[in-house]
Amino acid sequence: MNPQEITFKRFHDLYMESYIELEQMRFFAFHGVMPQERVVGNDFEVNLRVKTDFIAAIRRDELDNTISYADLYEVVKREMMRPSALIEHVAGRILKAITARWSAIEEVELKVSKLNPPIPGEIGRASVVIRWRR
Repeated sequence: MNPQEITFKRFHDLYMESYIELEQMRFFAFHGVMPQERVVGNDFEVNLRVKTDFIAAIRRDELDNTISYADLYEVVKREMMRPSALIEHVAGRILKAITARWSAIEEVELKVSKLNPPIPGEIGRASVVIRWRR
């Protein structure tokens, strides 16, 4: 075993948590309860944090040893492009799609925000947050 492998083994023996985060993903989509929202659309922001063990990717610089953040983004994008009345429903679909595809994901924190929601008052965003653990 080479010295680098020994160092990583000792490093991994310690308690370590590893996360992949995609922050401030922006989408123009057609979610909303009001019929007009499904016609004119709105801006949305999604933040995603997944807990997964990627010690193998730390050891060996290979994409197969982790979860591709580009693939995560494509799943989020696909679900954001499907119109829904509720952003809660959109968030649930994103969570279901991600956890079904990657069994290595241990935890998910997902925030879906509608920017400048069409309600009376000055509101920058309305958001839903899901925290999920396998």
